[in-house]
Amino acid sequence: MSGTPVHGTWEPEPAARWEDAFLSGNGHHGALVFGDPDADRVIVTHHTLVRPDRDDGRRRPPALAAALPALQDRLLAGDTAAAEDFTDGRPLQWVRPFHPAFQLRLNRPPEGDTHDTHDTHAPYRRAVDFTTGETTATRAGWTSRVFVSRADDVIVQHVTAPHLTLDLSLDPGLPGAPAGLRIGHGAVLTPEGALLTLRARYPGSDLAYTGVTLAAVTGGTVKLVPPGVLVEGATEVLLLTRVHRHTGELDTVAESRALRDLLAAPHPAPYDDLLARHLARHRTAYDRVTLDLAAEPAERALPGSALLAGAGGPALLERLFAAGRYHLLSASGLLPPRLTGLWTGDWNTAWSGAFTTNANLNLQTASAAAAALPEVTEAHAALVHRQLPDWRDNAREIFGARGAVAPSHTDGESGHTYHFSREYPLHLWTAGADWLLKPLLDHDETHGTPDPRTTAALAEVALFYEDFLQRTDDDGHLVVVPSYSPENRPGNASWGTLNAAMDLSAARHALRTAADHHPEHADRWRALAERLPAHRINADGALAEWAWPGLADTYGHRHLSHLYGVWPLEEINPYDTPDLAEAARRALALRGAENDSAHGHLHHALVAARLRDGAGVAHALDRVLGGDYFHASLMSAHYPHRDVYNADAAHALPAVLVEMLVQSTPGRLVLLPALPASCPQGELRGVRTRFGASLDLTWTADGRASARLRPERTHRIELRTPSGAEPLDLAAGEDRVISVKAR
Repeated sequence: MSGTPVHGTWEPEPAARWEDAFLSGNGHHGALVFGDPDADRVIVTHHTLVRPDRDDGRRRPPALAAALPALQDRLLAGDTAAAEDFTDGRPLQWVRPFHPAFQLRLNRPPEGDTHDTHDTHAPYRRAVDFTTGETTATRAGWTSRVFVSRADDVIVQHVTAPHLTLDLSLDPGLPGAPAGLRIGHGAVLTPEGALLTLRARYPGSDLAYTGVTLAAVTGGTVKLVPPGVLVEGATEVLLLTRVHRHTGELDTVAESRALRDLLAAPHPAPYDDLLARHLARHRTAYDRVTLDLAAEPAERALPGSALLAGAGGPALLERLFAAGRYHLLSASGLLPPRLTGLWTGDWNTAWSGAFTTNANLNLQTASAAAAALPEVTEAHAALVHRQLPDWRDNAREIFGARGAVAPSHTDGESGHTYHFSREYPLHLWTAGADWLLKPLLDHDETHGTPDPRTTAALAEVALFYEDFLQRTDDDGHLVVVPSYSPENRPGNASWGTLNAAMDLSAARHALRTAADHHPEHADRWRALAERLPAHRINADGALAEWAWPGLADTYGHRHLSHLYGVWPLEEINPYDTPDLAEAARRALALRGAENDSAHGHLHHALVAARLRDGAGVAHALDRVLGGDYFHASLMSAHYPHRDVYNADAAHALPAVLVEMLVQSTPGRLVLLPALPASCPQGELRGVRTRFGASLDLTWTADGRASARLRPERTHRIELRTPSGAEPLDLAAGEDRVISVKAR
C-alpha cells in the first residue's frame, strides 16, 4: 500500500456555515467548531435537547384495537382503501424536535484596539483528527483546540496566543430559536478566571436547559462585561463546558465545582491530561478498523473540499470511510445517531432531527458490528430497551395484542406511535421491532454472548405475532393484515394493505429467531412461521413488494423495504435461494431513486452487495460521490447539492465499503462479493465477523487476495469467494491465512 491512509481532514479557510463546521462528540455532548481566529464559535449540542410542547394527551398511541377486526374484514374483502379511516382523527403530529443549546463565542477585537496582534494574511489551517476527536485551528501565533471528552463528558477548548485578548460569552441566538425562550445569563469571576452560565427555559414548560462554562485563564486579566467576560493580555484560555436539561433550577455551584475538579490534577498541562484520559476510550475504539485503498500521497494531502470537488477516487473513499466511522462513534453514547447525528446549528431541524426507525437509523448504524464499533450498538440497545414499555403500549392500544410494536419515528424520549397520517400510516407498520432488534442480534453473534435483554425482547415480538396473525387466506396461509411497506403504496391500492414483503420477512425472522432463543416455545413459534406465505414474484420477474395477488408494484420510490430479506436479513441470498435472489436483483434494477435521497442510494448499494452486484454498488456510490452530498465537514446532506443537513450518507457509507469486501453470517464468510473496478487494490484491517473472528483482507491489482482470520471460537464455516465455495475449519486462538482470487 502507498503509505498510511489519512485519518482526519482539513481546510484552508474557517467555516462560514455551521454545516461546514468540524465536528466532535462523545455520544452525549456535541460540538460544531468554526475555527475563525477573530470570531471563533463552538455550537454546543446534547442528545437530550428536544423541544417540549404542551402535552395534550395525544402523544399516545391511538386506541384502535376495537376497530381492528372490522378493518381486517374490509381489507380481506377487497376494500383497498379501508385503512384510510383507521385512525382516531388526529392531525399529523411530529415528534419533539432536536435543537442546539447555544454557541460559545470568542471574539478578538480589531488589532488597533488591543496589544493582541494577529496577522490576517498569515496562512490559516483548520483540521480534525479522527483518531483523537480533536479539532484544531491555527494562524500565526494563534491556536484553538477543541474536543469532547468520552472520559469526563465535557467540551474542552484551549486557546493560545501571545497577549491574547478576547470577549467570551454564551450566545443563545441561533437560527430558529423561539422568541419565547426565557434566557438568563450569569458571569462571575473565579480564582481560575471566570464562570459563565446560560439558562434557557422553554416557552410554556417547566423544562429548561443550562450551560456552564468554566474559563481558566493564564496570564493577563479578566473583567466582567455582561453577558460575558473580557480577557486581556493572556497567554492561554482553557474552557470547560457542559449543558444539562432539567426541571426547576440547576445547581450551578455544584456544576462549577465538578468542572473545577477536572483541573485539580497536580500536572502543569491540564488540557493534555484531559485529552489523554479521553484518548484511552476514543482512540481505542477508532483504531480498531482501517481501510487503505492505495490512494496517491498527493491526493491524501488535499483538503476535504478539494477531494469532494474531484468527485471520487480512492483518497476520497478512504477519507469518507474514516470520517464516517469517526462521526458515527462520536454521535453514539446516550443514544445512537439522530438524522443529524449529534449536531445541528438550527432549531428548525428537518424531520425534527429525530430517529426515523423504518430505514435511516439502521442504515446509519449498519457498520457497527463488522466495523468493530460496539459502542454504537450499545447506544442503539439503550434506545430500544428504554422504550420497550412504550412499544408494549403500541401493541395493546393499536392491535389489541401482547408483545411489542416499535414506532417509525421517535425523539429519543417516547417510543409511542403517534406520528402518522393518511399518506404516512406509520401506525400500521408492525415490522419495526424485528428490524430494530436485528443489529443487536448481529452484535451478539459477533461477540458470542447473547444479551438477556435482547433475548427477552425477542419473546415479546413473537408474542405480538401470536396474537396478531389470526387471519388466513383461501389456502390456509396466515395474512399480515393490515400491512404497510414503508413508505410506499401499491399502484392500485392505498398505503394500508396486505402481506407487505417486509412484514412477511420480519414475522418469519422474529418467530424463528425467538424460537432459537426460547426452546420452551420453539415448536409453537416455528409452526406459526411456517404458516406464513412465500414471497411473490411479479410479472416483471421481480420480488413483489406485496405478496397479495393483484397488488401492483410501485417502482419509483426511495425506500427498499421489500428487500429486507436480502439486507440485513439473510433470508434471500444467491447461495441458498438463488431464484429469489434473482427476483430481488430484478426488483433492485427496476427501483427508481425518486427524490435522490442519500439513504436510498446507499440502501441500494447494501442490497446490491449482498446480491454480488459490484456494478450496482459502484453505480450507487457514484450517485452519492458525484451528487454533491458532502459538506466540507464531511458530514452529509439528505439531497444533492448539500440540501438538508443529514447523517445518513456519512454514517452508512462505511457499511457499504465493508459489505462489498467482506460479509459474514454465523456459518458463512463471503470474501470480495462485490468489488467495484474503481477499487483495484487495498487493505481492510480489523473487521469483525459474526462467527467470532477478526479479519484482515488484502487484494491487489493483479487479481490476488489474501485474508488473515483470527478466530476466537472453534467453528466450521462455509467460505465463499469469487472462485466458489469450500468448507473452512477454524480453531480458537489459531490464525488462519487464506489466499484467493479477487476476481
